Amino acid sequence: MVKLEKLSDRALSDLLGRWVVLFSHPADFTPVCTSEFLALAAAFEQFQAMNCALLGLSVDSLPAHLAWVEAIRIQFGVIIPFPIIADPSMAIACAYGMLDVAAENSATVRAVHIIDPDRNIRAILWYPTSVGRSVAELLRLVAALQKVTDENVLTPAGWEPDDAVMLPAAQTQQAVALAGPAWFMRSRSEEVL
Repeated sequence: MVKLEKLSDRALSDLLGRWVVLFSHPADFTPVCTSEFLALAAAFEQFQAMNCALLGLSVDSLPAHLAWVEAIRIQFGVIIPFPIIADPSMAIACAYGMLDVAAENSATVRAVHIIDPDRNIRAILWYPTSVGRSVAELLRLVAALQKVTDENVLTPAGWEPDDAVMLPAAQTQQAVALAGPAWFMRSRSEEVL
């Protein structure tokens, strides 16, 4: 796991003890980014209920962010309820690998860093600039990370909240013998919890 050391003193102190979805977007006033901000705003309460904060970032300026957020409010009637970091120096984007080294400009990629309450980066996702993120997948990923952290279990492929979870594989010969032939892939249904 990568340790999140610093975004800004104020941002970190405001987010201590919470999960964070730190996501970069290529540029303000772009179609895919706007669609993502609308979807993230619609899911904001779901993230809040999971003790998870949303934190956007781009290399655009603060005035650009303010104008774009206001344009979204006027055009779509949606208030963006999460902060957006203005990173025109690209310091944060560079520190967290959010710039595509092959890019011909300074636009950030659609990077997502899921950060736990101890400020450890637990998952990193990258999307090309032409493909929007799935907010449902981000919610699922945060739920899965919280589940494995809280209960020392594993989540199988396609896991959704309330699905069965898996137990870590046995680590001793005695535990393998006790677990039986499927010692390496044991599941536990949520009803047993």
